[in-house]
Amino acid sequence: MLKFLESLDLRFFYFWRKHCFSARMDKFLRFYTRMGDGYVWALVIAYIYFVYGRIVLFGIVERVIPAILLSLFFYWLTKLSIRRKRPFDLLKEVNAEVPPLDKYSFPSGHTMNNLAVGFTVFTEAPSIGWIMLFMPVTWGFLRVYYGVHWLSDVIGGICLGFLSFWLGKIVFCILSQ
Repeated sequence: MLKFLESLDLRFFYFWRKHCFSARMDKFLRFYTRMGDGYVWALVIAYIYFVYGRIVLFGIVERVIPAILLSLFFYWLTKLSIRRKRPFDLLKEVNAEVPPLDKYSFPSGHTMNNLAVGFTVFTEAPSIGWIMLFMPVTWGFLRVYYGVHWLSDVIGGICLGFLSFWLGKIVFCILSQ
């Protein structure tokens, strides 16, 4: 099974890397991918504050805290347990075209941590929440394109991000009783 996943990762990686974006689009996509480093959340907070108000924003923040804490716990536990090498570490012809935020590949933290928050925002403010589900997935796929992740890292990040949201919701319900 592991060999099958490695084969799938390699095939997807090289398929995706064959696609070339124009210089202008590449510049935009690098900027867009870097938004997953956490920068986008300032815009989301401002939007929620001005559209929904302070009380809704604080309610969302209360619900996000358990999800993000669980996500960070799973993130570091998984990263340090698996210690999967990144594509640019394994493939001589590949360079990291965007900066990785840590040493190991699995899971995609851009996907996982942002989705843990994004699912929470989606349940509380769907008008902005849907984009907070879309963006982390696209960031993950672009990070495959830019040589810092494998497809299975992104899929793992999606699954662990949802798990963090779901468990965070349970923790919030228990603590708020």
